[in-house]
Amino acid sequence: MRSVLLATALATAPLAAHAQEAIMFDYDGSYEDAAFAVENAIVNRGLVIDYVSHVGEMLNRTGADVGSTAALFDNAQVFLFCSAAVSRRVMEADPMNIVHCPYGIFVAERDGAVMIGHRDYPDGAMQEVEALLDAIILEATAE
Repeated sequence: MRSVLLATALATAPLAAHAQEAIMFDYDGSYEDAAFAVENAIVNRGLVIDYVSHVGEMLNRTGADVGSTAALFDNAQVFLFCSAAVSRRVMEADPMNIVHCPYGIFVAERDGAVMIGHRDYPDGAMQEVEALLDAIILEATAE
């Protein structure tokens, strides 16, 4: 099931904020299975995962350091990768689409619920990237 989440992130200027939408899919299975399925779906397309960001571990490890006791995720990772073909097309349409690269798919677990998703990209050429990410996630959630 695809849903849109509106998350507010602080901008670099004090007290300034902007909204970022995320496209999310529910995953009917374990977090470990979801992460494995996403990794496989990316690699199955001949794409190389450049980096896996262990966001959940970092947040859990640093919470006390920043004065927080809130547990945000049980588990959370972001898989970062690029597609040479898709990136070339979207950046030929607008070289400033470089700001969206690399592309990321997150897998997160909160209170036992597992979700897979990605950021919502702007209309225009970046919809090709969004379609690629949706296809990867749909493959992962179909396993």
